[in-house]
Amino acid sequence: MAYNEKLADRVREALSHFPNVEEKKMFKGVAFMVNGKMCINVSGDELMCRFDPSLQESVATKKGYREMIMRGKMLKGYAYVHSEGFTSKKDFDYWINLCLQFNKDAKASKKKAKTN
Repeated sequence: MAYNEKLADRVREALSHFPNVEEKKMFKGVAFMVNGKMCINVSGDELMCRFDPSLQESVATKKGYREMIMRGKMLKGYAYVHSEGFTSKKDFDYWINLCLQFNKDAKASKKKAKTN
């Protein structure tokens, strides 16, 4: 499934004034890495957000929220957000800022050793 290029452009623009932003193809879309840590993704027509797991209950009440399920379990601190949840600039900025705020404290995933 291809990802929404217009949505990816919105994320690029929102992150354009931050240093150390890179893009990686993952989760059937594009991940925006900030300081070497996954921050926010565009997957299909949705955002995939990484946020402070302690905020799970309040984030789950937001318009467009959909829990992220992996291997049959809900992943706390991750969510998919459908377009109805980020149509307005205010709502879009909420998700971007939520992810950026957690990025400061998030742990980078361990680098996999290269095999020859």
